[in-house]
Amino acid sequence: MNYDYDAIVIGGGPAGSTFSRVAAKNGMNVLIIDKRREIGVPVRCGEGLGARELVKEGLEIPRSAYSTEILGAKVVAPNGKEIIWKDEETKGYMLERKFFDKWLCELAVDGGAKVLTYTRAVDIIKDNGKVGGVRVVHGAEEPYEIRAPMVVSAEGMEAHIARKMGFDTVHKPYDVDTCYQYEMKPYEHENLIELYFGNDIAPRGYVWIFPKADKKANVGLGIGGNVLNGTKRGGMKGSDPKTLLDNFIENNSQLKDASRLEDFGGVISVGSPLNEFVKDNFMVIGTAAKQVDPIHGGGIALAMESGMMAGQVVADAYSKKDYSSKNLKPYENEWKEGPGKKVHKRLLLRKVVEKLNDDDLNYIFSQISDQDLNKVMKSNFAPAVAKVVAGRPQLVKVLSALIS
Repeated sequence: MNYDYDAIVIGGGPAGSTFSRVAAKNGMNVLIIDKRREIGVPVRCGEGLGARELVKEGLEIPRSAYSTEILGAKVVAPNGKEIIWKDEETKGYMLERKFFDKWLCELAVDGGAKVLTYTRAVDIIKDNGKVGGVRVVHGAEEPYEIRAPMVVSAEGMEAHIARKMGFDTVHKPYDVDTCYQYEMKPYEHENLIELYFGNDIAPRGYVWIFPKADKKANVGLGIGGNVLNGTKRGGMKGSDPKTLLDNFIENNSQLKDASRLEDFGGVISVGSPLNEFVKDNFMVIGTAAKQVDPIHGGGIALAMESGMMAGQVVADAYSKKDYSSKNLKPYENEWKEGPGKKVHKRLLLRKVVEKLNDDDLNYIFSQISDQDLNKVMKSNFAPAVAKVVAGRPQLVKVLSALIS
């Protein structure tokens, strides 16, 4: 077969760019196609990233790609009780995604990959049932074909081509959060991520204030997709995220008079990852594979990690000139045995926490320390659970799921 490239990657976000950098470094001729006119624009997230993720990949982030450094987190209970958590694990960056994503993509280009923006994949090409490339549309031009023996879906939430390939990329309301966010100024902060919990504030969700340079902050709110306007679902009052966010801002002494420099809304995945990530000559990575942290909906770190794993596995398959599912399966296995186990435990934590009422949350915050919180976020639930149920044994039925 006369192919144009060795691999076509659909999507130039962190997963697609990381995969392409690794694959190109290993000698593959890689094409990234992205439907946006500009990589990284528009911004669709809170923009936080742990420093350890960059260290893991041996990358040094340029100053232009982040707004400010993060020192830790402040977690706030419904009654206002705060836990401040600062250590090496909490250090990170508030990114400028429009620059960060472009930097990651340029790293792939520097390694030999090629990028086409404003180009949508509209269909998969198959030759005698075997994947052979994609049909694309650039801008308003007529569709045309680009051929490759390997196609990678890094499409994000849309995952249109992955769905055409038979992957279960449909998101149920329970497995998503609907979100709204403003960039606001001025906001005095201490370079801490702030998280506010409470069913009256954000039913099955939370408010975040992410610090940025020059007294700015990303201020957003996410609620469960199964919480409907004007109704109650699972005992929680429903509303839309923008209205709830506006209410929170109005009742915050710093934010109520601050200016709104940017606003946007969206939907993020907080459910289980796909059961399978590979088929013959095709794989799914990053948010398209629902590889997202179910606690906070963050997907950048997991996207980069999956891109690294997948890129190396595909490079090995390239050396054998065999992209069968058998040769791609090591990526799926490695992910499930590594970050997949962590995601499973955090999904369990999310499902437990959403069963708690505000009084329960207030009590839990009164009993645990920042060290306990650190252990919880590392999926070591036992110490915190023991403290809580010792004083409120009626919670054992709910919390026991974390240590069973």
